[in-house]
Amino acid sequence: MMRKIIHVDMDAFFASVEQHDNPKLRGKPVIVGGLSGRGVVSTCSYEARKYGVHSAMPMYMAKTLCPHGVFLPVRFQRYREVSEKVFDILYSVTDIVEPLSIDEAYLDVTDIDKNPEDIAKEIKEKVYMTTGLTVSAGVSYNKFLAKIASDWNKPDGLMVITEDMVPDILRPLSVSKVYGIGKKSSERLKKIGVEKVDDLLKLSQDELRNIFGKYGKEIYDRIRGIDSRPVETYRETKSIGKETTLKKDTSDVDLLLKYLRGFANIVSSELKSEGLYCRTVTVKIKTSNFIVHTRSRTLNEYIDLPDDIYSVAESIFKEAKIIQPVRLIGLSVSNLSAIKIKQLSLFDLDVKRNLKIDKIVYDVNKKLGGHFVKRGSDM
Repeated sequence: MMRKIIHVDMDAFFASVEQHDNPKLRGKPVIVGGLSGRGVVSTCSYEARKYGVHSAMPMYMAKTLCPHGVFLPVRFQRYREVSEKVFDILYSVTDIVEPLSIDEAYLDVTDIDKNPEDIAKEIKEKVYMTTGLTVSAGVSYNKFLAKIASDWNKPDGLMVITEDMVPDILRPLSVSKVYGIGKKSSERLKKIGVEKVDDLLKLSQDELRNIFGKYGKEIYDRIRGIDSRPVETYRETKSIGKETTLKKDTSDVDLLLKYLRGFANIVSSELKSEGLYCRTVTVKIKTSNFIVHTRSRTLNEYIDLPDDIYSVAESIFKEAKIIQPVRLIGLSVSNLSAIKIKQLSLFDLDVKRNLKIDKIVYDVNKKLGGHFVKRGSDM
């Protein structure tokens, strides 16, 4: 039996909540994130995206691109309230829900004797009636294609990808749209003249294995519309992190610390969206001679605030005393737990709906999204 998978993704979630709560902001470029000079954009409205603003961008850069934008702080409690209403709707449809972040999820509706497109329409209508917000939905027979479909007509989109549509849908796409191909892999493929899925389809399975290692077979299948990954009602998150390769090697300590500050904000956002805390902070540095330095510190208590995460990362970075110019810098957190009762629930749903918390005592966890995380991530 061919599966029926739906991917739902709230449109510019944080910014949309702000525009809903304050109608005067509708139609204006709204940018939500850390407002300090070292803050980063959590998400922005579609009006702001027209100016080149995007999530994870340093806030000072967003202000340069869109100086007339409306800049607002993150209100996690409010976003969680709205998210709870959205997920109540999803769980009223099926128990087989895989939350990716605070505003994004997969649903497996294979066993529901109903057209999946009609189910997606009902979800969209209920979300709008309940929250006043729009959600984009994608319907297909696997997770990869459902995600492609939900991105197709944003915002407020609904698309169905059937088996006969796959070649025409996938071939023109950038390889970066393929789940499992990140920025680095995309750049590596570009160097050998592979930029579109159509180019990727010309490579043999062995050639893809040489490029992607053990994941070569998965990529080979995925670009042909094959994806057997199940919708998981619980996915254990072992770590959350962010890293970037710099456009130019640098020894500028202040600049590198700005990156760590931004990463701390992003990681904190993802932790909060999943109701998690961390106890281990890791800083990764690759120098111009391609040597990778990884330093970790495990704390006596759990943290989730950006300032706390950054403080540990800053200390680790300074103690590392890196001499060579840096070409890559990253920050991650691990040793995750929902140890505080007030944070035990991601959406304050009942036990059945809370990612099987009763079975695992919620020792360790996964959105968004995401993104925004990336769930994983807010978006």
